[in-house]
Amino acid sequence: MDGTRPALRLFVLHHAGGSHVLYRRWAAGLPDTWDVRLLDAPGHGLLLDLPQIDDAGRLADFLLRSVEHELDVPYALFGHSMGALTAYEITRRAGGLGLPLPVWVGVSARAAPQWARRRGGYREPDDAELRTRLGLLGGTPGAVFDDPGLWALFAPVIRADLRLVETWRPDPAAGPLPVALSAYAGGSDRFASPRRMAGWADHAERFLGLHVFKGGHFYFQDDPAPLLRQMARDAATALDTAPAQARAVAAPPPR
Repeated sequence: MDGTRPALRLFVLHHAGGSHVLYRRWAAGLPDTWDVRLLDAPGHGLLLDLPQIDDAGRLADFLLRSVEHELDVPYALFGHSMGALTAYEITRRAGGLGLPLPVWVGVSARAAPQWARRRGGYREPDDAELRTRLGLLGGTPGAVFDDPGLWALFAPVIRADLRLVETWRPDPAAGPLPVALSAYAGGSDRFASPRRMAGWADHAERFLGLHVFKGGHFYFQDDPAPLLRQMARDAATALDTAPAQARAVAAPPPR
């Protein structure tokens, strides 16, 4: 982007155990009028030196504070897996604080909130169980499994993120998000199946549909182009139908 005002500022929120790195080439596949920002959670990526946060609400608070000064243009959130529930919580908190709401939210590979309410207690997996789960999910480089030093570095980060995901429970009093929302799923995802993703329709006032792609939990890893094209279409639809005040966002008030 040059110095012109972007048509949309997109914040991308990464998956458990990940960072901005998997998404670093996405801007090239999205409209050049967008300002694409790749966020890292503390303890990940460019924020590796910060203490990790293992609670979804506190993580959403941290990320919202970090981007609050950038909500002066129409903006959107896209989150994959852990990033999807973080996007959901950021949107809820923005509304509660009187900050501008996103014009569009994209949630990927994360079962709808009602499925979280059905879970029992969380049991920390041992090393063998964690390796098996990560292997089924995909997305973890083989070197992490093969190199004891890398495993010792990454396993605690992954464990904390999984704890965040598995212990998160939505506020039962929360109504649908007052925004446009799209859901994206891998057709063979064993952890966030299309059936479980379809429930996001109950959590947004304007549900733009569930889009299913070939592949598993990281269905876009080899070729993100189909997902990026659909994201661009959905966000454009949301922008075209957003209230005028959302399209011409004023700078958020100081807190």
